[in-house]
Amino acid sequence: MRVVLAEDLFLLRDGLVRLLEAYDFEIAAAVETGPELSRALAELDPDVAVVDVRLPPTNTDEGLQCALEARRRKPGLPVLVLSQHVEQLYARELLADGSGGVGYLLKDRVFDADQFVDAVRRVAAGGTAMDPQVIQQLLSRRAAGDQPLARLTPRETEVLELMAQGRTNAAIAERLVVTERAIAKHTANIFTKLGLEVSDDDNRRVLAVLAYLDHGR
Repeated sequence: MRVVLAEDLFLLRDGLVRLLEAYDFEIAAAVETGPELSRALAELDPDVAVVDVRLPPTNTDEGLQCALEARRRKPGLPVLVLSQHVEQLYARELLADGSGGVGYLLKDRVFDADQFVDAVRRVAAGGTAMDPQVIQQLLSRRAAGDQPLARLTPRETEVLELMAQGRTNAAIAERLVVTERAIAKHTANIFTKLGLEVSDDDNRRVLAVLAYLDHGR
């Protein structure tokens, strides 16, 4: 699996390269600026891009803008964004096209190598890997003025948050210490209340929920 990595801090960039290579990823490029990232994404056609939001020369949202432009050129290009903070605008932009293969992780909440590598693989496969804090802020933003979302029970909201992180029904059931049948029932209720078509495909299901949360910006 070929990865383009963008991170301006040398020690962190070098550490991510060594970590990914240890898990048999091929590093197609490891860059530190926005222009370098744009060129790498255009020329190398990676399987997934792992991108810091803030890159030189602007040190604002350069990394994300490069990734979004690459997704416009190649819809569905898997992008895992790394950030120091929850930026709702960044998350909404990333989710807006609903084409899959997206992730948003907070750097200081990635606690071990397996967690990070699983997120990279999940995004590369077309799934999602969203930090719970990002999901909670998107949920709270919509809940205040969105009647369908407000109709969810506390348990259904909890299930929705876990779904949006990319977890399967089995994983949610294990996390909440309930049966998988109970989660399936909650999932059906969630889709009914949100007016979304029920799907057995976990990635499409999660993306539909995230697209709904992003709708009406």
